[in-house]
Amino acid sequence: MLAPAMSVSNTSFFQCLTLKGEAETAALGRRIARLLRPGDTVTLTGPLGAGKTVFARGLIRTFLAGEDVPSPTFTLVQTYETERFPIWHVDLYRLKAASEVRELGLDEALERGVLLIEWPDRMGHALPADRLDVVIEGMDEEDDDEERIVKVIARGAWASRVGDLSDFRSGR
Repeated sequence: MLAPAMSVSNTSFFQCLTLKGEAETAALGRRIARLLRPGDTVTLTGPLGAGKTVFARGLIRTFLAGEDVPSPTFTLVQTYETERFPIWHVDLYRLKAASEVRELGLDEALERGVLLIEWPDRMGHALPADRLDVVIEGMDEEDDDEERIVKVIARGAWASRVGDLSDFRSGR
């Protein structure tokens, strides 16, 4: 396994992790869930089948154990009420234009909840400046253990909060 690459500054944070399979992808989601606060945005980028919804499921089930967490591909938005804040899980894959995002009412989520966005590129310039970007790169087709490269990029206020995520496997 490759050692995680990490870079930190006052306004950004970058870490590259190697994950094996869905269990580790969900574990990273659980690790990041512990950092969340109302008003946070986490974006999930990657090709179809890379593990975006698996990550989201791990994150959401940190607050709601055993919750059914389907992909919001067809509903566009799934909301989950937790004890701390609502989580809005959004899948923008089917949107044709950034102007369609306004109709989803995501401003409400940013006021009091957490926004978890799959396919954030569909938002264009409407993405919040303070956010955590999780980029899941596709698996090597010749690799039988479903290894994924995940890049975590913290922007703005997130940069000082994230810290080293390489302990995600231990559940710390």
